[in-house]
Amino acid sequence: MARNTRPVTHYMATRPDGTVPPTSSCMTTDPVPTVNLADHIGQIVDHPTPGKPWYDETHFSYFRTYTRPGELLERVEWPARLWVVEPLGETGTWGGYSYWVLCHQLRVVEETEPWHAFGHRGKQAMSVLTQLPDLVRQWADQWAADPDGTHRTYKAWEARVHESRALTGWARYRARYSRREAALRTATTLAADAATRAATEAAVAPHALAAILLRARCLAAGQLMFDRIRNGKYERSIRELLLGTELDTFTLPRPDALADR
Repeated sequence: MARNTRPVTHYMATRPDGTVPPTSSCMTTDPVPTVNLADHIGQIVDHPTPGKPWYDETHFSYFRTYTRPGELLERVEWPARLWVVEPLGETGTWGGYSYWVLCHQLRVVEETEPWHAFGHRGKQAMSVLTQLPDLVRQWADQWAADPDGTHRTYKAWEARVHESRALTGWARYRARYSRREAALRTATTLAADAATRAATEAAVAPHALAAILLRARCLAAGQLMFDRIRNGKYERSIRELLLGTELDTFTLPRPDALADR
């Protein structure tokens, strides 16, 4: 009986204007040729400066397509536009990067939604990033209403996060194995940036800011890797740490209780 396999989708990420970034990370002051995929939807595009298959000889030597969308942002900064493409002609790859498919010709099939750049859990990760400013304001209100109690709760949570290596170990290595390493790096960076802006606007104290930034980064990681940290009681406890479940159950004291202190 023939094995049922899914069709492979090839993606490319471009700058917001639709242009393909260089394939080489080497800096240059000379103009680097590029192609604007937005101008070629439904068309076949030839590479303007094809190099020797498949090595970086110039700053732009080939088209680099991805079969694992969670790694799309490894060489492209956010925000980015995403495209479904079809490599044509001879293709190649590099050892250790089997999710790359390199080519000198491709068809631009369509533009697709940006959340695909974060992989299978992209929608959930982007939803959290969108909600973070409001969430940070809520967390800031907790700190303002009960600084001492909130500090104790967060301190205990932070200790468990660091001891278990929930973010730096579990999330990181599961992201690597599931080809979402670039997605995780980008999501946690965006989360920290969003949290910093919201916390600064809320005039959060420095010690509270550090805890809130960690919570934002963990929450983004927990949502992104929700389906990869799930086996057994211990893994689920790691996931709860990332999601800040125990912090969500932390309730503010009654105003009259604060007045009695």
